[in-house]
Amino acid sequence: MGSTEDKIKGNWNELKGKVKQKYGDLTDDDLKYEEGKEDELLGRLQKKTGEAKETIKKYIDEL
Repeated sequence: MGSTEDKIKGNWNELKGKVKQKYGDLTDDDLKYEEGKEDELLGRLQKKTGEAKETIKKYIDEL
């Protein structure tokens, strides 16, 4: 598991507000996180935003 997944696992409640600010069209359902399903979350964000998964991971890593 990489640093992005670790960061999501440890701080998602704090991070999701910042992610929602950047990608304003995301819903709470899009940002719903279940432990062990970090990749699923990133896939939803990728699909909804049209951004590459690596771009989203880089953004989260920089928060």
